[in-house]
Amino acid sequence: MKLVLLFGPQAVGKMTVGHELEKLTDLKLFHNHMTIDLVTPFFDYGSKEGRRLVNLFRSEIFEAFAKSDQYGMIFTYVWAFNYQADWDFVEGVCQVFEKEGAEVYFVELEADLETRLERNITPHRLQHKPTKRNVVWSENDLKTSMDKYRLNSHEGEIQKKNYLRVNNTRLSPEQVAAQIKEVFGL
Repeated sequence: MKLVLLFGPQAVGKMTVGHELEKLTDLKLFHNHMTIDLVTPFFDYGSKEGRRLVNLFRSEIFEAFAKSDQYGMIFTYVWAFNYQADWDFVEGVCQVFEKEGAEVYFVELEADLETRLERNITPHRLQHKPTKRNVVWSENDLKTSMDKYRLNSHEGEIQKKNYLRVNNTRLSPEQVAAQIKEVFGL
């Protein structure tokens, strides 16, 4: 069993790279908006009940998948490095998989703001993430979140043996997926 934790700021390309990695491997993509967009028609994601339900669905999926005979999962996540709760969440997800003997791989994506703003409105993103279809709101959220959250790690901050950082500003999703597959032998 393998878990590829694919993280970085909004619109950096996590889901798109995940789709490409899924094509190259037997890994299954679980992008973070699959649960967010499931809950949002009923409860705003920012609400207490919305967050609870998103976390509940994710937790149940992680637990069941980690115990399955599947090859592995790709999970995408926007990790706020300046919030302990996000560190705790990541550690908890890793523990679910590691207690079942899984290898965990950390892949951090980074790209410049201009590229992320362009990617924020791509048809692929809007097709798979209904809550991002309000592009005015989404662009504003992308920009303002940078004032509150640190969405990329500092050099040396992640002390994991299976860690890869990729600046994908000028790389295609296919190139990044191929690099991940090669580096980790997936």
